Amino acid sequence: MKIEVKYFASIREATGLTHETVTLNAGATLTVDSLRTLLAQRSSGLREALATGRPVRAAVDHVMRTGSFELADGCEVAFFPPVTGG
Repeated sequence: MKIEVKYFASIREATGLTHETVTLNAGATLTVDSLRTLLAQRSSGLREALATGRPVRAAVDHVMRTGSFELADGCEVAFFPPVTGG
């Protein structure tokens, strides 16, 4: 299973990455939350940017999804902080 992961805004700044491809064993079951946990274990920048409890939004194939959404092979997951403004 391959997942294309993209990082935006402060998450991109914290990780130093714009995107990466994550490869998992075929048949693996992965949700947005479990991907977030897996990525957070890879480096201190990712751990800080994707920490549980930190407000992070995720879009899967350009559609906003919750943490329990199951990912499929070949999908694109984008992580970004909530948008604020004024």
